[in-house]
Amino acid sequence: MITSTSNLQVKNIIQLQKKSRARRQQKLFVTEGVRMFQEAPPELIARIYVSESFLQDPAHRELLKGRQWECLADPVFARASDTQTPQGILCLVRMPEYDAGGLLSRADANGLWLILENVQDPGNLGTMFRTGEGAGISGVIMDRSTVDIYNPKTIRSTMGSIFRVPFAVTDSLPDAVRQFRKQGVRVYGAHLEGSVCYDEPDYGGGTAFLIGNEGNGLTEEAAALADQRIRIPMGGQLESLNAAMAAGILMYEANRQRRRRS
Repeated sequence: MITSTSNLQVKNIIQLQKKSRARRQQKLFVTEGVRMFQEAPPELIARIYVSESFLQDPAHRELLKGRQWECLADPVFARASDTQTPQGILCLVRMPEYDAGGLLSRADANGLWLILENVQDPGNLGTMFRTGEGAGISGVIMDRSTVDIYNPKTIRSTMGSIFRVPFAVTDSLPDAVRQFRKQGVRVYGAHLEGSVCYDEPDYGGGTAFLIGNEGNGLTEEAAALADQRIRIPMGGQLESLNAAMAAGILMYEANRQRRRRS
């Protein structure tokens, strides 16, 4: 059992929790909790750490059957955890291998995609993945200014969708949009000054929704890439919707249209 927070393994877990650079260098990220342990493909799990008290539950020991793990004293586990109420199990997980070019080449006349520009809130990004899986999206393309997908809060917010929704980071949003168009995918930009209401276009064919920053929306450069700008009507005195909420509305409208035709 590891009983000191000065242990090199513990220090490394903390670095992976806090530093995106450490995650990129090691190509590892941290997941926490029983559900995320169960959701992660076994071949991607590099190391498993459990707390001393976690092992006191026979059901937890059964969960770990046939797996190798390292035990941390409860105070040490609490220090390594990124949550206020740790569940007692965390894993170091290898990053899934996707590339933007490979994903874009798979875009077809039936796909449904998210393209994200400068989304900054980790919870929003994770929620988009989770909602996108429910809506049946084909994948997510993010620009370099979007928050790190492997941020611990993002990972928790995906609720396991990180392992099932393909994604990639592109160095050039314009190039990605052009590639979508070559594949027959129509790109719609969520914009307060959209020319049509979001439920008017036909999303039955290849469709990509372009979503911008929480506070500022799409930049003019990104908005200009869209085939059409669409708006979500709002009552009251609201100026805008939460980015994840807006993305969810759009994805599920596309899902609704497609279900009605199936």
